Amino acid sequence: MRFDVTDLRLFAAAAEAGSITRGAARCHLALPSASARIAGMEAAVGVPLFTRGRRGVTPTPAGLALLHHARAVLRQMDALHAELAEHAGGLRGHVRLTAHTAALTEILPDVLSGFLVANPGIDVALEERESRLVVRAVAENRADLGIVSEAAAQAGGLAALATLPFHTDRLVLAVPRDHPLAARRSVAFAEVVDAPMVGLRDGSALQDHLAGHAAALGRTLTLRVRMPGFESVCRMAGAGVGLAVVPETAARRHRRASGIAVVRLDDPWAMRRLVICLRDRDALTAPARRLLDHLAAAGEAAAGKETAGFRAGQARRSKARPAEAGGAASRVAGGEPRPRQRNS
Repeated sequence: MRFDVTDLRLFAAAAEAGSITRGAARCHLALPSASARIAGMEAAVGVPLFTRGRRGVTPTPAGLALLHHARAVLRQMDALHAELAEHAGGLRGHVRLTAHTAALTEILPDVLSGFLVANPGIDVALEERESRLVVRAVAENRADLGIVSEAAAQAGGLAALATLPFHTDRLVLAVPRDHPLAARRSVAFAEVVDAPMVGLRDGSALQDHLAGHAAALGRTLTLRVRMPGFESVCRMAGAGVGLAVVPETAARRHRRASGIAVVRLDDPWAMRRLVICLRDRDALTAPARRLLDHLAAAGEAAAGKETAGFRAGQARRSKARPAEAGGAASRVAGGEPRPRQRNS
């Protein structure tokens, strides 16, 4: 039997997508050509590689064995191309990066744009997944790097991967400015879980995450409408369509234009520590290692800003304490203020 690299890429893409049609699209092949290649591979090994059903395809035991080796071969081919490209005068290749919703939409655009401009020979294939599915994709070598919420990803096997700190992400509640909750500093998710909501599009990792926390409370979210992004979600919330849970960065950015008030969520899961996850740095291709270093540097810079902001807040509070203490000292038992002495 003899398979070429295109055969292996197509087979891996179809297996990961659960569809020969979507696999063909990922490999930029016409469906008849892709189907003929898959049929040829099955004829060569003498057994079916996929179980076909109405909902798509799943690898057979023989297909799983082939998938394991196909991924290894493709990884080596990518490493070979990247290393030879360095000798040719410039690093070239592509990196598979998968991330949860908030990282993908609120943080990565600024971080990735600088990297892509500085590295014109490197392309990034970016996909959105829920944190636990990001971990699985990295562990199964369907992604080179992942960005996840550390707490949410623990159940997905994050402990088996290497991690680096990246960012801090807080979820908040967006409400109309005239809503009763707008006067609150914080609220528990359980207090609003039954309220009409504005959500993100079907399949959004953040929306799946929120649905999971609602289910843990024995509830199902009531979504009046699903919108494609955080700006449109905030605009709907500001207009009074429903409440919305969004990252704090998005809420602050769109607060003025959308007419929302921002209320923090008390729940521990609302404060999320984001980390970069990977299998093994030494096994990464040169382009993936370069992107990893760029993301790690961005994480260090973000941590520095957070530390500076925390210290500035402490300084402001420490300046306020003497005035508060003076006010308390000027009160006598019974709560009446002590008269101030005039200078003679």
